[in-house]
Amino acid sequence: MTEQVSQIVIAVDGPAAAGKGTLSRLLASHYRLSHLDTGLTYRATAKALLDRGLPLDDEDMAAEIARTLDLGRLDRSVLSAHEIGEAASKVAVMPKVRRALVEAQRVFAATPPGSVLDGRDIGTVVCPNALIKFYVTASPEVRARRRHDEITANGGSADLDGILADIIKRDARDAERADSPLRPASDAHLLDTTKMSIETAFEAARILVDAALEH
Repeated sequence: MTEQVSQIVIAVDGPAAAGKGTLSRLLASHYRLSHLDTGLTYRATAKALLDRGLPLDDEDMAAEIARTLDLGRLDRSVLSAHEIGEAASKVAVMPKVRRALVEAQRVFAATPPGSVLDGRDIGTVVCPNALIKFYVTASPEVRARRRHDEITANGGSADLDGILADIIKRDARDAERADSPLRPASDAHLLDTTKMSIETAFEAARILVDAALEH
């Protein structure tokens, strides 16, 4: 099934480097839907603060910036920088920023013909009424290796042990935060990609989406 479908929302959640972004882009392409990596919205907010020399703990300013973002113009290549990710993790715990970005993400999700959103609270907070929800995960060791290989493939240098430590720390921070903690939605389909190729994960997800569309 590759034809464009009527208005639908597919929610894809999971921790860093589990494969949710790649899976989401494949699903969006297959069903001809818009795609949004919601993590980039937090990174864009953080980058704007850094670019203006503003403190990362100014919640009101961060929220004001968040409300003005154009979610259709997020540059993954720029926003993927490690220092922006570190800054984003501090901005992402701010309730006012989360409220502003969740509202913007919901507007994006509601835009025809439909969308695939990936992040950490899509199925639980942003789009709780999504047609179908996935929670994509993998072991921390496998996720660290994937991130390491991605960095080195792009010509960078990376320390595998350091990446693993960062992932474990980030997992704990995401799971323990008071506002929208990382957890699977009660009705999400679990995809553990520890021993699964992205092609296998996509095929498993596609079958489930097609079944949901038939109901």
